[in-house]
Amino acid sequence: MTLIGNLFRSSIGRKFLMAITGLILIGFVVGHLVGNLQIFAHPDKINGYAHFLQSLGPALWAVRLGLLACIAIHIWAAVVLTLENKSARGPSSYGVTRWLQAAWASRYMRLSGIVVLAFIIYHLAHFTIGASWAEGGNYKTNLAEYSMQSDFHLLGFPVVAKGEAVHDVYSMVYLGFTNPIVSGFYILAITLLTIHLLHGMDSLFQTLGWRNQTWACCLRKVVGLFCFLYLAGNVAIPGAILSGLVKPAPGTVAATACTTDCCETPVATAIAR
Repeated sequence: MTLIGNLFRSSIGRKFLMAITGLILIGFVVGHLVGNLQIFAHPDKINGYAHFLQSLGPALWAVRLGLLACIAIHIWAAVVLTLENKSARGPSSYGVTRWLQAAWASRYMRLSGIVVLAFIIYHLAHFTIGASWAEGGNYKTNLAEYSMQSDFHLLGFPVVAKGEAVHDVYSMVYLGFTNPIVSGFYILAITLLTIHLLHGMDSLFQTLGWRNQTWACCLRKVVGLFCFLYLAGNVAIPGAILSGLVKPAPGTVAATACTTDCCETPVATAIAR
């Protein structure tokens, strides 16, 4: 318990907690993106994948609670370290304020973190719970269920059978992103999250001792490329839907609710039907 206590009581320990929880959360957002990109495939893919996750039951909730704990610890450590830094500087402000060799991403860590937290809350309400002010209520359970057209396999194992009725997550995501306000906020939040990752990952490697002078420059380039690909993958989803580059798959609720140009309130239309 002494070791765990030191992690929470010391500045170095809190930095380590921020790094470890950050690493776990990076793994989650990457996996989340991979799952979301299935919107470009047949509806069986994302619907089968979502149904498999929901079928995990208590295991899924254990993962969710673990992620929430990581977020809470990450935020707590960030707040405490920030207060410690302010206390170390004293009450008097500097006569001249300069950014000395500070990456531009590091200057907006707190701002990006606050917006990302708001985004997480909204995103959970929108796509996990199915409630959103933009659509006027809960629409996750109101959408007609989707019948799997084929078996869904994960790592070669069949996990969802053909003909099984599942939540139409494909239509929920597609219809959600037809709303420009929802898509705009999503793109803004993902952009700020990417900025957060850009500096956070660099700091993470330094805290864990994985960065040295020999390959620090190369590591920054790898981190920059990773963040660019992450941003591009996330923006591609609402971008393709809003621009009309991706049309709803035939036979889905999204296809029924939308015409060629998509109706003005597709979610409301889908629920009414």
